[in-house]
Amino acid sequence: MKEYRMIRLRPALMDFIWGGSRLRDEFGKKSTGETIAESWELSVHRSGESLVTETGEKLSDYLKKRPGYLGAGREALDILIKFIDARDSLSLQVHPDEKYANEHENQHGKTEMWYLVDAEEGTSLIFGMKDQLTREQFRQAIEDNTIMEHVNRVPVHKGDYCLIKAGTLHAIGAGCLIAEIQQSSDVTYRVYDFGRVGKDGKPRQLHIDQAVDVTNLTPLAGSVENVNGRQTVMTDNGLFRVIYCPVRERTIITGQEESFTAIVFTEGTGRIRFRSQKLAYRKGDSYLVPAGKDDIVIEGKGECLLVTAG
Repeated sequence: MKEYRMIRLRPALMDFIWGGSRLRDEFGKKSTGETIAESWELSVHRSGESLVTETGEKLSDYLKKRPGYLGAGREALDILIKFIDARDSLSLQVHPDEKYANEHENQHGKTEMWYLVDAEEGTSLIFGMKDQLTREQFRQAIEDNTIMEHVNRVPVHKGDYCLIKAGTLHAIGAGCLIAEIQQSSDVTYRVYDFGRVGKDGKPRQLHIDQAVDVTNLTPLAGSVENVNGRQTVMTDNGLFRVIYCPVRERTIITGQEESFTAIVFTEGTGRIRFRSQKLAYRKGDSYLVPAGKDDIVIEGKGECLLVTAG
């Protein structure tokens, strides 16, 4: 296989009404707007595609010219990685599974994992149902604005992580700064939006019928775990594998022949080496390393997430 290069990624930036300014102020994301809600670090999705910093190409175009970059037999990048800055709470929402999304949206389903890069004191996530409801009761609770009485709320802190499977009702609370690893999908069914209006002054659309179709209504004792500063396999769910990796002076990551490695830096500064390449990194930078046996060496001090395909 040709010896492909490691590439640095330039994200697609999204401005939603709940977004803040931390991704610009602390992570160096460049935007002319006052807020950046989401930074799509690794994406070939049509709603927002990453660029290759070195060439300016769309990531999808770059990969098409380099068969085998993603790993033997992998033709598509089915993972999307983003940062989310929730100045205000996101809507209560749910995502469909693969079967429903393929049939109704012509997209992938959406299972996702959250890592709390930071969290203000007292903030929380909504993670699944607290009460057992029938589909009729669920619909009624949405329509009469009592659905928040039935959800499971979980306090969170910096370093926490959790897997949100497709069909799980969820919401990110105000004050959360999150790295999200997900299937490459942009299908979201909004269930409750706290009475907010969009930039057009009108209430944002709810997707009640779809939410009733796909939501898992079984009570879920949703919980989070914390990395506690140690290297941790946060999920290995068959769709993607995510490892939290602290960097202290010098860390060596073994390359994989069957999958690319995406590296997202959530803290620190230093250098990343791959074959003959040596590039600087800082908090907020993202790199894509081709599949192969060559080691990846990270020097400096900080932390990163290592993401490979399932």
